[in-house]
Amino acid sequence: MWFVYLIQGQRGSLYTGITTDPKRRFQEHSARGSRRGARFFHSEKARAMVYLEAALDRSAASKREAEIKRMRRSAKLQLVAAFQAAFASKARNLAWRSAKMVKQPG
Repeated sequence: MWFVYLIQGQRGSLYTGITTDPKRRFQEHSARGSRRGARFFHSEKARAMVYLEAALDRSAASKREAEIKRMRRSAKLQLVAAFQAAFASKARNLAWRSAKMVKQPG
């Protein structure tokens, strides 16, 4: 499976890319002196992966990457906000379910 991702730099810039392993790719971008990270991060440190979208194959991921790169910054920020809101909602749901499953003493 392929993924399209956005990484926010330390100064707020957004970098768009594709990968099969988001965790590994973020580490490559974050590593100082790494030749495997994007040149973009030579001047600005990667702060966080702020958006992640699954794609069926490399072709679909590349097309979506190009689409996102053509977006204005404001549209990218809306994409990030919607993704983070959905992620936070799922995390709250999971935490609530987990808390319900824990037996209360007494």
